[in-house]
Amino acid sequence: MKACELLSDELLLKMYREMVLARLFDSAMVKLQRAGKVAAYTSSEGQEAVSVAAVNAASPIDWIFPTYRETGAFIARGVPLETLIARQLGRVGDPLKGHEVLLFGDKRYRIVTGPGPVAAHIPVAVGFGYAAGRKREGSVLLVFFGDGATSKGDFHEGLNMAGVLRTPTIFICQNNQYAISVPRRQQTASETIAEKAEAYGFEGVIADGNNVEEMYTIVSKAVEKARDGGGPTLIEAITYRLAAHSTADDPTKYRTVQEVEMWRSRDPITLCRKLLFQRSLLNEEKDTMLWKSLGQMLEQKIEEVEKTPAIPTTAIFEDVYSTPPWHLIEELSDVNL
Repeated sequence: MKACELLSDELLLKMYREMVLARLFDSAMVKLQRAGKVAAYTSSEGQEAVSVAAVNAASPIDWIFPTYRETGAFIARGVPLETLIARQLGRVGDPLKGHEVLLFGDKRYRIVTGPGPVAAHIPVAVGFGYAAGRKREGSVLLVFFGDGATSKGDFHEGLNMAGVLRTPTIFICQNNQYAISVPRRQQTASETIAEKAEAYGFEGVIADGNNVEEMYTIVSKAVEKARDGGGPTLIEAITYRLAAHSTADDPTKYRTVQEVEMWRSRDPITLCRKLLFQRSLLNEEKDTMLWKSLGQMLEQKIEEVEKTPAIPTTAIFEDVYSTPPWHLIEELSDVNL
């Protein structure tokens, strides 16, 4: 598919920078997890183009419903690095106060915290979109999930209601080929995931999830259609998880080195870099300086956040009940002893 004519040189450079920063952030968090400073982590290495392009194609008024692998989306939306780092290190700057490990949300940036169960946020996003439509807010919903989520009932219920209600919802399936260790071919008999949208009465589109230009173009069209009242779209972004499923996973148990290297040759950052070089927007020296400067900035932010206070243990009692029940109040008093 041809790149969107509105994709300027400045925007392409911006998205490249955001993908690089997401890659560096993920790498740093995995290292901190290995050092015992982060509980667990899910890297988005290899999938950065999907979320970065999607959020850039949307508007700041649009809502994001992420899973646990959308670092690029948070960076593209403008969430400060300090906030994202505090989230992982359990510091007071974490908007979730230590709740919901692996997940992130912050209503200041219109990011709705994802659920623990896979796909559970999909019908919620549809209801959210229905309400936004009733209120005539003009906002669109970006819902991210993996191919494994399409095997869950919530996926089908959500898409069915989105089709019936014509909600302004963009379903973005990051088909990274595996649901943890289960390959896509063992999850569904359909040739594609995108074609499942047809059964629910709306359009399904396949995108090269490693091509940031193509992703931007396809999501832009889906967002415009949804905002104009044209209903939902299911986008199957074909990509690959280069990293392990999580810091608790050993991917060598279920995939080969040859397979990983084949996909590594289609790394979205490498592909975008080649495009920038072809357009004379970037060269080796500038690219090296970019990686170095972003890496140094990230290291500085981590050092700064590490010096801030940890979230107090009592935070586990907050933001659950508007009026805590008596037994929780008693437990809280025990913690404060």
